[in-house]
Amino acid sequence: MTSSVVMSAPVRLASPGELEAFRGRILAEQKTRERVVRVCIGTGCAAKGSRRLFEVFRQAAAGGADGRKAIIVESKHVGCHGLCERGPIVVIEPGNILYQRVEEPDVEEIYRETVLGGRVVERLLYEDPRTGLKARTPGEIPFYAVQQRIVLEHNGLIDPTRIEDYIAVGGYSALAKALFSMEPEQVIREVEISGLRGRGGGGFPTGRKWRSCREAPGRPKYVICNGDEGDPGAFMDRSVMEGNPHSVLEGMLIGALAIGASQGYLYVRNEYPLAVEHLKKAIADARACGLLGQGILGSSFSFDLRINRGGGAFVCGESTALIASLEGRAGEPRSKYIHMAESGLRGCPTTLNNVETWANVPHIVNRGGAWLAGIGTAGSKGTKVFSLVGKIENTGLVEVPMGITLRRIIEEIGGGPKGGRKFKAVHTGRAPGRAGGLRRADQAGLHDGLRRHDRHGRRHLHGQCGQVLLRVPEERVLRQVHALPGGTGPGAGYIGKNHPRGGKTRAPGGAGGAGRAAGRSLPVRPGQDRGQPGAAHPALFPPGVPGAHRA
Repeated sequence: MTSSVVMSAPVRLASPGELEAFRGRILAEQKTRERVVRVCIGTGCAAKGSRRLFEVFRQAAAGGADGRKAIIVESKHVGCHGLCERGPIVVIEPGNILYQRVEEPDVEEIYRETVLGGRVVERLLYEDPRTGLKARTPGEIPFYAVQQRIVLEHNGLIDPTRIEDYIAVGGYSALAKALFSMEPEQVIREVEISGLRGRGGGGFPTGRKWRSCREAPGRPKYVICNGDEGDPGAFMDRSVMEGNPHSVLEGMLIGALAIGASQGYLYVRNEYPLAVEHLKKAIADARACGLLGQGILGSSFSFDLRINRGGGAFVCGESTALIASLEGRAGEPRSKYIHMAESGLRGCPTTLNNVETWANVPHIVNRGGAWLAGIGTAGSKGTKVFSLVGKIENTGLVEVPMGITLRRIIEEIGGGPKGGRKFKAVHTGRAPGRAGGLRRADQAGLHDGLRRHDRHGRRHLHGQCGQVLLRVPEERVLRQVHALPGGTGPGAGYIGKNHPRGGKTRAPGGAGGAGRAAGRSLPVRPGQDRGQPGAAHPALFPPGVPGAHRA
């Protein structure tokens, strides 16, 4: 056996024709590979030893002195498959056979039985905890079957460190189309038709934001990617940057072309070293191929990108605080009466979108705005990526169409609560357009979350949960906790780590982390620091529920 031959260093591409010819050579080379072993090295699987596992697979592919039939095998490391609960994940082609919870001792058996013999190792297949049925391919696993993957379409399929893999699946074809077959106005119009809204929390229409920036006077203009994902339990943007960084780059290139920008910035959390590593490699390869820098694809369009690493401040996920950090100042939010499209980075017109928003753009340009507008609800188009965590069978990363109910996400994709327990409540920590909140099982519908709430008492989320304005008394959340089965009297449903009576943090009926999160989200008086101890806020609590110090 031998591992696949790696293609020579990328050549500079000077036209769309050269890009297509290069794509053809890559696809022809890929057809020579008789077997492909894809090993997930996303952060979740890497924490379980998948990097070492990948090296063992490579050594097995490079072996073959034992007289076994010589075949060409490629061992490829790929981004997150989403099913983090069952990692490390390994997929074998042909057959698209998915093995879960693979360990080093399993490698020899996989090579002997599947790679060489074409037989399936039954014990490593996914088994549905409810039915006991085994699944050979991702499409047979309920976790994947219910999803509609657009942003995550190529996660788990391509090597994020090789631009050839991205080009092979159609990468940078949207950029070529926007450059040579469309006017900037047409690009903006397609984004408007798509109904794409910001995926970072604010839910502002992306096309409107781009148009405002394009029409704003002043030069230079900037585009920025907000990769400062600081919410606990959230890892959507990280997985995209780690698993398919070129999709973000291509989206930013198209956005820059549309608004007339020549410089962009990727603001990434310092705690995401693998994402930064893969983005750096993607930028370097794109420059080498003539897809970034001066005269992109032989055109008059020039654009370059720079990575800035955040210092770990949660507030820098808010757009104006992020701008301040980019400018070398303390990351503090400013008043938003001046729009960033008019005065953003260095006082110049700026367009800022988050990772997931940018990654949607190439799909819109290639397939048309009407295609995305046909997915989702009347007010929220397309799909949304969610981190699914908690005491359920299948935790991980999911992408679902807008309008799906939380019940379907939890019970069909997530497999329901562990041990066959009854689903009682869910805490939505970062649903788009909301700060999150507790929902009982009978309220488990995901509504039109990207529509901004009105001024009469709904929550409003700025940026990526960098600043949350709570305009409804939180006794509603506590009453919902109260109503959960298992309460034993006044105050039984209250959850908060600084309860004045000093009891243990608890959740009635096994609500677990959902209730604890509800306790942490209690508001404070304007001008007070959430992180310092203070007096209780009695107006927030229903009768019979003791006041609580701020968590």
